Amino acid sequence: MDYSPVLDCHTSHIAVKFAEILTNIDGCSGKELEKEAKLLKNGDAGMVNMIPTKPMVVETFAEYPTLGRFAVREMSRTVAVVVVKNVDKKDPTGA
Repeated sequence: MDYSPVLDCHTSHIAVKFAEILTNIDGCSGKELEKEAKLLKNGDAGMVNMIPTKPMVVETFAEYPTLGRFAVREMSRTVAVVVVKNVDKKDPTGA
């Protein structure tokens, strides 16, 4: 997948790469519709693995709601609203 929109996360604007779509989810029931979906269309919900191009500060929505949600924008239009479910934290010192 080669999609790199901008995340509006708090006061930061960071490009991010959508690495893979993990699942397509029914927005009403929350049930999984398709694993490893090829795309998400307007109105779809899904679980997506994203990789930021720069370090950023986020937390899971369950632990810290204000640091666990943000918008994905492209060409000045909001294309997705994100709720963080999991964070792979990296050591900033590289150790």
